[in-house]
Amino acid sequence: MQGKVEICGVNTARLPTLDAQRTRELLLRAKKGDKSAREELIAGNLRLVLSVIQRFAARGENIDDLFQVGCIGLIKAIDNFDCDAHDVRFSTYGVPMIAGEIRRYLRDNSALRVSRSMRDTAYRILQAREKLTAETGREPTEEELSAALGIPRPEITFALDAISDPVSLSEPVYNDTGESLTVMDQVRDPRNTDESWLDCMALDDAMRRLTPREKRILSLRFFDGRTQMEVAAMVGISQAQVSRLEKNAVGQIKKAVFVS
Repeated sequence: MQGKVEICGVNTARLPTLDAQRTRELLLRAKKGDKSAREELIAGNLRLVLSVIQRFAARGENIDDLFQVGCIGLIKAIDNFDCDAHDVRFSTYGVPMIAGEIRRYLRDNSALRVSRSMRDTAYRILQAREKLTAETGREPTEEELSAALGIPRPEITFALDAISDPVSLSEPVYNDTGESLTVMDQVRDPRNTDESWLDCMALDDAMRRLTPREKRILSLRFFDGRTQMEVAAMVGISQAQVSRLEKNAVGQIKKAVFVS
């Protein structure tokens, strides 16, 4: 979608923006049934939809379709957001809702076949996640989903993995100074050599030196597959801070592994 200006007849170069105060005013009016306020909210947050669909642009899906699905997620976020109950910015609440709607669309149109029972379980989990997100203003953890549904955490992990979108082995998962780390680099089967054992020991030592916050960020980013924006909302810091802490932690690990 690089250079694509018009999406679904909307000139993205001229999309309006709303500041936090104006957004709150419109949300309060929209809750009272003011349709014009609701329409202004939608128009003023289309850039949010645009930023989210960029994550999915490499999947080969039609950008116009993704934009329309993202707008449905935006509308749901506007309708469910409670200014009094959610002590977060609307964008923090809206991004997971928009991304969730797009993931649901991609999942339903996936060529992979998943058993009906597994799909039903996954749908229950996703519905519970949306409900808890609407109530708390953040995405729930798997432990919270397990407690809410009475489903063991391993089953929740397995069900969500079963309906997750396939990822290309060439897809980059980390980029630092122009050198990309791909999925293939992570899933390759290393030989059981002395060198690999030494690398594991160096990695373990490097991980022990990280702070609890850095460990959690790396876990969410590289084990749970969260975006920096999603991690920021879960940890309670800005996206810029997440980027800085992530880069610092990865740098420490790389220095410990490759220098040693």
